[in-house]
Amino acid sequence: MDQTIESSKEPKKVGRYEIKSELGRGGMATVYLGYDALFDREVAIKVLPAEFLHDPQFSVRFHREAKVIAALEHPAIVPVYDVGEADGIPYFVMRYMDGGSLADLLEKGDISIKEVARIIHAIAPALDDSHQKGIVHRDLKPANILFDKNNQPYLSDFGIAKISGSQTNVTGSAIIGTPAYMSPEQAQGKEVDGRSDVYALGAIVYRMLTGTRPFIGDTPMSMAIKHITDPTPDILNDNPNLPISATAFMYKAMAKDPDYRFQTAAELAETLSALSQGEDTAHLYTVSNRTKPALVAPTVIKKEKKKGKSKIGWIVAGVILIGLAGLGVLSKLISPLIAPERAPSPTARAAATSTATEADSVPSPTIEAVSSAIPSPTLVPEPEGPPIIGGADKVAFIANNNVWMMNMDSSDLFQLTVDGTEKTKLQWLPDNKTLLYVVGKCIQTMDTVEDRVDVLTCFEQAEFIEAFQISPSGKQIAISLNRELFILPFDLEKLGLADHRDDLIAMDGCFYDESPVRDVRWSSDESQLAIIFVDAADNRQIDTVRTMDITNCRGSLPKRLDEFPAQRFTMSGYNSAHPLIPDFDWDGDELFLMNTFKRNDGFGYFYTYNTRSHKALPLTPAPTDSTCCYRDARWSPDGSHFMVAFQDIALGSEAKIELYYLLYGTLGTGATYTPMTMPEEFFKNPREKLQFALRPAR
Repeated sequence: MDQTIESSKEPKKVGRYEIKSELGRGGMATVYLGYDALFDREVAIKVLPAEFLHDPQFSVRFHREAKVIAALEHPAIVPVYDVGEADGIPYFVMRYMDGGSLADLLEKGDISIKEVARIIHAIAPALDDSHQKGIVHRDLKPANILFDKNNQPYLSDFGIAKISGSQTNVTGSAIIGTPAYMSPEQAQGKEVDGRSDVYALGAIVYRMLTGTRPFIGDTPMSMAIKHITDPTPDILNDNPNLPISATAFMYKAMAKDPDYRFQTAAELAETLSALSQGEDTAHLYTVSNRTKPALVAPTVIKKEKKKGKSKIGWIVAGVILIGLAGLGVLSKLISPLIAPERAPSPTARAAATSTATEADSVPSPTIEAVSSAIPSPTLVPEPEGPPIIGGADKVAFIANNNVWMMNMDSSDLFQLTVDGTEKTKLQWLPDNKTLLYVVGKCIQTMDTVEDRVDVLTCFEQAEFIEAFQISPSGKQIAISLNRELFILPFDLEKLGLADHRDDLIAMDGCFYDESPVRDVRWSSDESQLAIIFVDAADNRQIDTVRTMDITNCRGSLPKRLDEFPAQRFTMSGYNSAHPLIPDFDWDGDELFLMNTFKRNDGFGYFYTYNTRSHKALPLTPAPTDSTCCYRDARWSPDGSHFMVAFQDIALGSEAKIELYYLLYGTLGTGATYTPMTMPEEFFKNPREKLQFALRPAR
């Protein structure tokens, strides 16, 4: 029978999967190396041990783990391929990670601060993504950070994750986690949010940079108590070769009060990256979006530690231990250390499992919730709102000739217009509630709060309006009217009175007609402008991108800084038949995104270009063998992410438009991406120009 787990010590099959070997056993599951004949690949299969079948707590935890992990889709989270049951025994199937775990890496010796920063920077977005979905990992430790064959890190084992709004834990009173990396609030049985994982990440960083845990204890409970009562140790005592700012970094990463910590994993990762590059990070150690005082200086921390041991710390520890002894909990905590479960085989370290040979990965004990004598801070509830990713909280775009808006995780999709007219140049006004776009020869605005469309002005005598781009500060605007470029102060009232090119010339700006301009983008400091200008040869339009200095545009022609593709590089699809660049975007500094013309009125091959190195690279983020076709890439407000539309040319007329919102720094690492979730058959027009407008979060 195919769907069985055979009764031998090591089963031959789990469901349709052949078992090759056992990888390891943890506190709640056994992990096998399996083979999936259907897809010709090795997999890791996690099953609930038979001895726990009659324990409802373990069954609930296993099913929760399967549902939680299956709901998480991120390039840096170990993907789940399948979930099922065989003879009543639940299992799920994950990617087999053959690069080992962070626990293995730590056993090999020291890790450089730059490598630590690389690893943390790769997994931080995955952690923040889970937090934005209301999921807290609650058991971060080195054994749960796995590597693939290319040494790229992934998060695994969300099996005890807390889903916001659900019951606090499985039993209603137990704390689940690994005491060596447990946040103070989790150790006290309090409600936790994503900042609890940030604390654990900080503790892991401490371990990576020093080779030792921040708090050492003889028992899991003694370590948990130290997270509650003992000040964070000065990391320079364990590794004096680190930058001096490492002390302040760790104090903030592992602050007892969540309000004093880095508020996101990305914030921690970015600061660590700056620290690893030798940058001065002192200005970063303040409380994010809070009014609380700055962190206590290291010398004061040490004095507090000396006092705390003789008074509060030992009093609290004594009360807790006496109470636990009365409850019979201490024997439960000590027993795993006296008679630990069988250690996993060496192969287990290369699998998606939470076991390892060190204390970090001993099956997580269940610790009864206890109260600390330390006063608990009163947490100010964070305002509810859409998730902020890449500095954006909303994205507007064109679909089926109407404007739509949704959150950055594709939730709360909402149609804003119903007129069905073709629209271009979609963008947000500085007030962050009004959208602007071009319809024919008219400029229109859409108030997304009051649900009102207004016509700003119309240039009836113009042949076309091809650029209408507001500067980052909202103080200037660049307009291409009949391919003549106007750089003007951004004044809605004056623009509303302008309906002719002479009105624009009179607006105390710059007029530029050296080259016919089709589109524009601003630099971050507004001293430069990037344009797509049009050359003509042999009755063909040839698009070229030019960057130019406009700081003295009134006194002379703008200074040319760079032009491409020109003689710099070649692009697939940009050839003698179609030397076109249908769309481009600029991060305002060094990086451009652009696509060539291949199909459906502007979908083509996707490229990035660096103005400093003068090098271009093809981009193929969609998880398909096809290298085409993309369009309308847009940078996020902070320049870390970009959004792009894709349709697979290999599918021909059956290709559907998919949207991707990706972390730029992970491209080329072997990471795989999934498209944003959109309603079935949402995009009716395969030639759609989506023109994403990402709204900066305020």
